[in-house]
Amino acid sequence: MRNILLSLSAVLVATSVFAEDSRPNIVLLFADDLGYGELGCQGNKEIPTPNIDSIAVNGVRFTNGYVSAPYCSASRAGLLTGRFQTRFGYEFNPVGSHNDDPRVKLPREEITIAEALQNAGYATGLVGKWHLGGSAAAHPLRHGFDEFFGFLHEGHFFVPPPYENVTTMLRRRVLPNGTNSGRWQNQSGKLILSAHMGHNEPPYDANNPILRAGQPVVEGEYLTDALTREANSFIDRNAKRPFFLYLAYNAVHSPLQARDEDMQKFAHIDDVHRRIFAGMLSRLDHSVGSVLSNLKRKQLLQNTLVFFISDNGGPTKELTSSNLPLRGGKGQLYEGGIRVPFLMQWPERIEGGREFDKPVSSLDVMGTAAAVAKARLNRTIDGVSLLPFLTRQESGAPHETLFWRQGKQTAIRSGDWKLIRPRSRKSQPQWELYDLSNDPTESNNLAAGKHDKMTQMIDVWSKLDKQMSEPVWRPQR
Repeated sequence: MRNILLSLSAVLVATSVFAEDSRPNIVLLFADDLGYGELGCQGNKEIPTPNIDSIAVNGVRFTNGYVSAPYCSASRAGLLTGRFQTRFGYEFNPVGSHNDDPRVKLPREEITIAEALQNAGYATGLVGKWHLGGSAAAHPLRHGFDEFFGFLHEGHFFVPPPYENVTTMLRRRVLPNGTNSGRWQNQSGKLILSAHMGHNEPPYDANNPILRAGQPVVEGEYLTDALTREANSFIDRNAKRPFFLYLAYNAVHSPLQARDEDMQKFAHIDDVHRRIFAGMLSRLDHSVGSVLSNLKRKQLLQNTLVFFISDNGGPTKELTSSNLPLRGGKGQLYEGGIRVPFLMQWPERIEGGREFDKPVSSLDVMGTAAAVAKARLNRTIDGVSLLPFLTRQESGAPHETLFWRQGKQTAIRSGDWKLIRPRSRKSQPQWELYDLSNDPTESNNLAAGKHDKMTQMIDVWSKLDKQMSEPVWRPQR
């Protein structure tokens, strides 16, 4: 089996093709809970996303782009380190007060993209959602970011009570009329309570203020707009030096809140649930357009490497976020939980309007960023630089094998074959086997008829699993 690790020497070889003065700025646009099928370039004709789609038009759309986990926090741990987060015991998704557990953090010995680029002379900024621990030791300023504006936990209200100038839909176990089914709407129609999930909306803002560096601030703008404002400010202040901007939007994660003007755009959508989601996604697209336009105004766009990725598949029942045509969604290791919208552009180096169908991973953001920034890494990573594959210096696939594990559910993809042991209430969950080249929807489980392939795949999985660490932290049952 080809070694899936990228060694330090390989990173340095990959960087040698770039001149010192051509190092690009790097902008990582990270969406939250956006399903595979929700962008225009992914086939959604209901909600226009022209600004996000422009990244595909001017760059590359990866049709087999994966993240390293089906939940927000573990996915981010993999993204920022370029390593399967299970290598260092970061396996589960802290929510609420668990974010402040001192065990929930990136280990100090793990090098983030920000640290690697900071050490290469880049200005580094995080705007938006962190979700890698709320303790002092976990703070993003201690992981290579020069600047931070955002919040530390898993979610945040876009507008706080009394929810002015937005339509808000919140989950409730019991509605004001005493029932636990259906919806309740206030007189203005701008507050909807829904019992469809069977639980209350989490108190996202509890002990989770908006921070500038380490200090709480009172934010008056709709949060997506505020994050865009801060991102553009970072670009303005660092336009004369190479910079890395990690813009981690919390859209389209719950709570469901859409601005009045965005709701009006989608008045033709009958279901208010879907209408609010459409408004949130449209606002995200508008914000991405603002950042791209700012880069263009400052004549930076040509030499800026831009990624757009979602952190995991969409939670369809919660948000209406669609993962079609894939099976499953957020929290699952079926394709709908881990294959995501994955776009990249660098006009100065990469031919636009292309599709790349070999499997790539969010871990490759680290590999690619380190290569183009000439950043030295002091350890092997699981990500690779995608540039040689996109500039045709290398053929074939960037990865032979990708690995996932979250508790008892686990999976690998090796070539076109997918081995998965899904979450199950059975004491002994059963392996399933899929040929993704013929069955991307994972409809035809071949485990019973492909004994030799099953044995081979389980052996590959076992060897990788032995490389991983035990979880440092587990959620309470």
